[in-house]
Amino acid sequence: MRIIAGSLGGRPIHESLGHKSHPMSEKIRGALFNALGDIEGLTFLDAFAGSGALSFEAVSRGAKHATAIEKDKIVHAVTAKNLRQLGLEKQVKAVRANAGGWSDRNAEKKFDIVLLDPPYEHLQISLLQKLTRRHIKKGGLAALSYPGNIAPPDFEKLKVLSDKNYNDAQLVFYRQV
Repeated sequence: MRIIAGSLGGRPIHESLGHKSHPMSEKIRGALFNALGDIEGLTFLDAFAGSGALSFEAVSRGAKHATAIEKDKIVHAVTAKNLRQLGLEKQVKAVRANAGGWSDRNAEKKFDIVLLDPPYEHLQISLLQKLTRRHIKKGGLAALSYPGNIAPPDFEKLKVLSDKNYNDAQLVFYRQV
């Protein structure tokens, strides 16, 4: 796995193979960031961070800061290793926590873009609702990676901007209204 574009484009990142994560393919990660466009100076919440690839891609492309939440101890260790190797300690905060518990303790934290790439085998709509309701700045965006064969959820106070299906996965973009 590697960072696709930006100041760190081409740099390799470790992934937690054979563990409880489903790394987003480069194709879909590229489509996600191409759809987001210019993210210079924006803040990101990566609620189901896995290896941290989305957070690293965001700061590589000019995001000001990313908070990467990952609950699994082994997967979080991979995120921390990537963070150190890329020298991004000041731009990415890696947090080992359950996204719901982190949200309860940090309800006041708002982000320009909330990235949601939950485990496909355990989709928790109520948790996704909580994260979008609490943590998107006024006028901000949510980007959801969701199984391609399931209708995406509607979120309170969010409008679907676009839904792009890639067979096994889809990207759904929402804006706060």
